[in-house]
Amino acid sequence: MTQRTDITIAAIHGKAPRIHSSAFIAPGCRIIGDVEIGADASIWYNCIIRGDVNRIVIGARSNIQDGTVVHCDSPKSERPEGYPTIIGEEVLIGHMAMVHGCTLHDRAFVGLGSIVMDGCVIESDGMLAAGAMLTAGKTIGERELWMGRPAKYARDLDEETVAANLAGTLRYVTNGRLHADALGH
Repeated sequence: MTQRTDITIAAIHGKAPRIHSSAFIAPGCRIIGDVEIGADASIWYNCIIRGDVNRIVIGARSNIQDGTVVHCDSPKSERPEGYPTIIGEEVLIGHMAMVHGCTLHDRAFVGLGSIVMDGCVIESDGMLAAGAMLTAGKTIGERELWMGRPAKYARDLDEETVAANLAGTLRYVTNGRLHADALGH
């Protein structure tokens, strides 16, 4: 187990997190088990990334914002592979989200306080609005916005919104570097 400025990085069941050297991991984070974090990704203050029953992959330049929980679902007889959590590149996950056993393709966007449940997919440039709940097995298509509890299709995203979402994600790469420098990492 590694303890560094109130960060826990620990192996379980013989599997340890693999974190790219350029990733920013903020104080208060707990990263456990079969977790892979890519280049220039950022895991913000007080996040839990728990790969204890399946694997979690977080792609390059993705950001998991403050207080978010990322987990997965264990293998079962009816689904031997379970539900790993696979997060692509340049994905933005807002503060206090819960992401569980799902797939978020490159440039997916999960709003503040949202929930993404087992078996869900958010395709590239798809967006789940703040506070929404994407119930098990649902798919948000490319460039679609879904809202509500339970979430439902609202509209297609225009070029300006897609570009703004990507710009926000890339700002987090820079912001992560600034925080790492400020914290002496």
